[in-house]
Amino acid sequence: MSSFLLEVKDMSISFEQYKKGLKKFTGTPISSFDVQLNRGEILAIVGASGSGKSLLAHAIMDILPKNAIVSGDIFYNGEILSKQKIKQYRGRKIAFIPQSVNYLDPTMKVKNQVRIGFLGSKKKRSAMQEQLFLKFGLKKSDGELYPYQLSGGMLRRVLFATCISPDTELIIADEPTPGIHQSVLDLLLSQLRYLADKGMGVMLITHDIISAAKIADRITVFNEGKTIETAPSSFFCKNGERLQNEYSQRLWRSLPQNEFIEVK
Repeated sequence: MSSFLLEVKDMSISFEQYKKGLKKFTGTPISSFDVQLNRGEILAIVGASGSGKSLLAHAIMDILPKNAIVSGDIFYNGEILSKQKIKQYRGRKIAFIPQSVNYLDPTMKVKNQVRIGFLGSKKKRSAMQEQLFLKFGLKKSDGELYPYQLSGGMLRRVLFATCISPDTELIIADEPTPGIHQSVLDLLLSQLRYLADKGMGVMLITHDIISAAKIADRITVFNEGKTIETAPSSFFCKNGERLQNEYSQRLWRSLPQNEFIEVK
């Protein structure tokens, strides 16, 4: 039995599609992907935009479109994560933080959206929601607003709050911090680190290697649907000479803060 909180073995994801002339073909954006995540750990999956990182999150959460074909095994707490179990765990033990704030209901006050995932009396759910708001730097009065009345940074914080419950063991965050002010970014990243230090496992899917290196324990470099390398986050420093794979080194060195070289 696996000792990992989450383990993905030999995952491949394909899609049946049609070309011009209604010719059917199968594309495989992810092939032979392996990853392991421990309790109390942040594992960052980094790679260029469009490399297929989000598909991994959607496959684990079982929210891929109907034309998707997934092979390989996903283990959660040492047991196969079946469709029945992910349906049972989703939103409870396993939290998904999507990259788009459009997941929020525009017709519902944000305080009520956060309370949906909580059990107990109305008073208890209200207290839990207000406590989460405090952690994410939101005021009690912000809960009375609708999504359209909040700034982008506030929406990000609300989105985080809607996804976390007292029973959460695993957080899968899919590009959760794009286009927000540095202070909000730092707050959300520090909260992910805090939750991991409390014993949760966090999978952070991002193209922001600098942010990942700040809080992650390990970083998996992902390219063209395959695992390139998994290394301690401390290896992503200087010119990346401690990284084993040339692509990983070039990806790190391509950042404007580094040598800004072209990645091929």
